[in-house]
Amino acid sequence: MNISLDLLKKLRAETSAGVSDCRVALEDAGGDFEKAKKLLMERGLEKAAKKEGKETSQGVVESYIHAGGKVGVLVELRCETDFVARTDEFKALAHEICLQVAAMNPKDVAGLLESQYIRDASQTIAALVKGTIAKVGENITVARFTRMQLGE
Repeated sequence: MNISLDLLKKLRAETSAGVSDCRVALEDAGGDFEKAKKLLMERGLEKAAKKEGKETSQGVVESYIHAGGKVGVLVELRCETDFVARTDEFKALAHEICLQVAAMNPKDVAGLLESQYIRDASQTIAALVKGTIAKVGENITVARFTRMQLGE
């Protein structure tokens, strides 16, 4: 099947999947963009499941101070390599987790992962992490976090 370059570029831009993965998904979907996108997500989640348990010794400590300076958050987000730790997807995930901690004040990492994502209540933070694992191809874990509020 002949896949258009524009369609391939669009799918890659929206999913951050590799070019070959996008091409295969489009071919398997018969050129249907939405079906190919769904296939990539399913395949990405399968890859994410295989990554569970791999050692995460690299990563970042992300900080966030809420407007007005009354709430501050530190999150330690880990991955397998420093290469992934420097990617925009990984940094964006770290920032989103900081926002989640600031807004929801979870008691522990398990509670954080189970909580509904503040930007999209249809998914949890665990699902958000798995989606990023599917994009970057490495295991990601939330090691710990601290939330401070003025007067607590």
